[in-house]
Amino acid sequence: MTKHYLHYLTDVMTHQWNDPALTDYNENHEYTFGQLAEQMIRLHLLFEQMGIKPGDKIALAGRNCANWAVAYLAIAAYEGVCVSILQDFTAEDIAHLLEHSDSELLFVGPYVWKELQTQTMPKALKAALSLEDWRTLYQDKKAKVPTTEDIDAAFKAKYPHGLAPEDIYFAADESKLCLINYTSGSTGSPKGVMLNGRSISNNIEVGMKMLPVDPGQRLVSMLPLAHMFGQVCELLYPLCSGTHIYFLTKSPTPSILLKALSDVQPYLVVTVPLVIEKIYKKNLDPLLSKWIIRMFWHTPGISSILKSRVKSGLRSAFGGKLRYFICGGAAMNPIVEKCLMDIHFPLSIGYGMTECGPLIGGNPPKYFKARTGGVPVMGMDVKIDQPNEAGIGEILVKGENVMLGYYKNEEATKAAFTEDGWLRTGDLGRLDKKKNIYIKGRCKTMFLGASGQNIYPEEIEDKLNNQEAVGESLIVEREGKLVALVFPDETLTKRMTLDEIQAIMKANLEKLNRLIPSYSKVADIEVQDKPFEHTPKRSIKRFLYK
Repeated sequence: MTKHYLHYLTDVMTHQWNDPALTDYNENHEYTFGQLAEQMIRLHLLFEQMGIKPGDKIALAGRNCANWAVAYLAIAAYEGVCVSILQDFTAEDIAHLLEHSDSELLFVGPYVWKELQTQTMPKALKAALSLEDWRTLYQDKKAKVPTTEDIDAAFKAKYPHGLAPEDIYFAADESKLCLINYTSGSTGSPKGVMLNGRSISNNIEVGMKMLPVDPGQRLVSMLPLAHMFGQVCELLYPLCSGTHIYFLTKSPTPSILLKALSDVQPYLVVTVPLVIEKIYKKNLDPLLSKWIIRMFWHTPGISSILKSRVKSGLRSAFGGKLRYFICGGAAMNPIVEKCLMDIHFPLSIGYGMTECGPLIGGNPPKYFKARTGGVPVMGMDVKIDQPNEAGIGEILVKGENVMLGYYKNEEATKAAFTEDGWLRTGDLGRLDKKKNIYIKGRCKTMFLGASGQNIYPEEIEDKLNNQEAVGESLIVEREGKLVALVFPDETLTKRMTLDEIQAIMKANLEKLNRLIPSYSKVADIEVQDKPFEHTPKRSIKRFLYK
């Protein structure tokens, strides 16, 4: 039986009471595990005085910061339902989701509040509190938000001698709804994924067993905490293991990120493939393209020395103490992946979705198999629905991590499951004999060839992204023909004319079509003058392009 993650957290707090737990990088703001426990309890007192009960909805919308984590954990330990909303949504969308979720309280960052305060607040919302310093930004006329002095008095009455490790106890029921995570804004019927304590806790235990860590290790949190990938892999699993987490509170430019990694020296980096692909193009590709490097790359004796030095240099770029490098959210460029595996970099690529909180597949780096999303994680079953002659069909999943359904959206919930209770992922893939998951693409993005062949645009994009001067690409279908939309690599093309870029793309088109089957040949490459729009996990928003 899975141990609730709040019990893991209680154990860590007890044994690491004075150790640092949460730090805002480059800011004078830090919590020890003991201070984290105290602030969580102070928020509980605030909830009580506001009349908020266990099971009530409390929303979070803001950039990554220590207080985001404190608020999240306080809601969970109060047995409230956290409504995590991506700060990248528009103010109109956020206001809509606050109303749809029935949220009674909102913790909000200054970046979000600046725009959100122009919106009409939902009727159920009693107050909005700042994630900077917990001050009241908004309160309903009927609501009473206690002052700092009120909380101080209540805390002193409850703990007259101060809070001690033995005072910590958090109620935890695995079966109860604890999180609503929205996968989209206000377009159509919102999909608020409902996850219970069992799903979150099983995800965290998977992380602990797959990527064990010693207490006191450090980590840089760079993925959005409101996204399940960042929430579980960069906050909950490491914190419950006794990790000291540093939050990048501003948008992580390459220079800020590299400096943070150098300063913090994390044991783990969790990211999307785009980050390592950019580092590869900028730092490794020019080196590995040299004829002398290519000549000795596979030469016995010299090869191992060469690869060891490349690995050491790349490891240093991530702080020098890296034990695990975990990617997810999208497929990795196969050339980059092969290079990382050639040098025995501690790479593993997982597979998941918000509806599974998020883990479906994964593996420790030493067992990771190239071009896969790992094997089904503990507590999860995977099967392929109606596989074709190549073994490819829709990936179906069942198990501990699977959501309860979509909040107030019975139609979407019913459509998400088969009659016998398997969750439809919407992904196409196959399994090998060892249960490794090979993802071929999305059901919705697959094209049907003229003779009925299945065409997976992601596979074509993988090959095109390896061509000269290509930054990112997207395959679309127009009047029965495939067209590649390409945003050039600006580091290579910023001094080129459009005619020069188009000449390169014409050559790329010829190379690409020699690498793919005749039924999936691309008719044309169209150069984009603006970067593609991305989701928070850095996938291209395909629905915007035709």
